[in-house]
Amino acid sequence: MISFLRGTVAHVGLSSAVIDLNGAGMSVNATPQTLSGLRVGEGGKLFTSLIVREDSLTLFGFASDDEREVFDVLLSVSGVGPRLALAVLAVHEPEAIRVAAHSGDGKAFTKVPGIGPKVAGRIVLELAGKLVPHGTAGAPVAAVSAESVWKPQVVAAMTSLGWSEKDATASIDKSLADSPDLAANGNVAEILRATLRWLGQDGARAGNRVGARG
Repeated sequence: MISFLRGTVAHVGLSSAVIDLNGAGMSVNATPQTLSGLRVGEGGKLFTSLIVREDSLTLFGFASDDEREVFDVLLSVSGVGPRLALAVLAVHEPEAIRVAAHSGDGKAFTKVPGIGPKVAGRIVLELAGKLVPHGTAGAPVAAVSAESVWKPQVVAAMTSLGWSEKDATASIDKSLADSPDLAANGNVAEILRATLRWLGQDGARAGNRVGARG
């Protein structure tokens, strides 16, 4: 695996750069922010992630190891490829992505071109627990415990997955009826998972879902 490249910047384009490694030019795809930090003729270093396909080997470059880590985690989401993961990093800083994923803020991901509510909801659901804001040191987000803070975020994630706001709210309340500790803890990702598990216990409850087949 190619972990990083260090060499002379030979070319900087709109979406990629070429790093001269002792006479060998390596093409690397990167965000505009990363490319803006490179200067032709000067030395440069990029952390990299190599994407292997049947017919291609493509390098993606990042200004920091943290950006690369978030990129690799985004690739674990079904339906998110390297181009879309790079687009997320072009819109949000790594820490902002960690916060959005950890708090269940699907709307933050819809700001990325190519990501609609359904994909944003899937990103939040699949990244729950995988990306933790550095400031929390692994602690759950609810150090915010007020229902008025976490509930709108869970409802937003549910509606992005296809439920109506009314049904999402009712499902959350019913799923937490026997879990007051979970409600008090206020961890958005855990509450979302608990609600989805509750909905899955009875196939008839899926009838409350709207627009999911669109």
